[in-house]
Amino acid sequence: MKKWIALSATIVLAVGITLTFQKAKGSTAAAGKPDLIVDQKRLLQNWVVRDEKLPASFCSVQEGGVTPGEHTLLRFTVSTPNIGTADVNLGDPNAHVAAGDGLYEYATCHRHFHFRHYTLYELIDANTGFVWRAAKRGFCMIDVEKYQAYPGPANSDRNYLSCGAPATATEPAIVGNQGISLGWADTYVWKLGGQYFVLDGGDGQPVVPPGDYIIRITVNPPFTAAAGEPCPAKDSLGFCHQLPELDYGNNVSEIQITIPDHPGKQGVGPLKNQPQLTAEPID
Repeated sequence: MKKWIALSATIVLAVGITLTFQKAKGSTAAAGKPDLIVDQKRLLQNWVVRDEKLPASFCSVQEGGVTPGEHTLLRFTVSTPNIGTADVNLGDPNAHVAAGDGLYEYATCHRHFHFRHYTLYELIDANTGFVWRAAKRGFCMIDVEKYQAYPGPANSDRNYLSCGAPATATEPAIVGNQGISLGWADTYVWKLGGQYFVLDGGDGQPVVPPGDYIIRITVNPPFTAAAGEPCPAKDSLGFCHQLPELDYGNNVSEIQITIPDHPGKQGVGPLKNQPQLTAEPID
């Protein structure tokens, strides 16, 4: 990871400390906002239901309250491109935490900062509407892959590459630079920590019976701020969001899947026959 040096500021929004949204190139200031979406095609083509062994050492097991051992999981990939007119540029999480603006929290197991309330993962019973939560608890927001054409209207480089971490007794702080450049996407592939729903009740939730379900992904989800909780941005309905956007109406994507009775270790779904995981990459 490397420290990105900002080339041009675009707009400044006061949210406890300054959030600066910048163009990745050029020196002329221009008004704009990011616009985050969920790549539905990527989600549709990258999921699998299968049996896996989850050791106690996995961060997702510790953070998600999952009992170590053999479980039936629904794994999936989520990609959240920025198709707006400006970067999501939040800079160093160390500064946000020092200011107490509520945007970041330190993930002890991951040993870096996570952006709070970045994306909501829901598994929904198509018949009853019951909702299950995923094991993932936090997100490090960085440029992972190009989404829009390059060169093209979103002619930007990869700029946000460092999650950031606080100083420890033996190590200095790691300067972070979190955000998503215009035309880039932050992507969480299926094998990363927490990119799964536990289907057999091993995380304290009800068992997910075989049948038809909806995976719903919401980026920059709406929330109602609790007493004393920051509300950095509001939509037209008065709900809070962690990030300002051009359009809050395109933040949700859904796909329909069928969960089988006995998927086995090879699995069922577009990612069937993928190798079993012996380690858990973390974001």
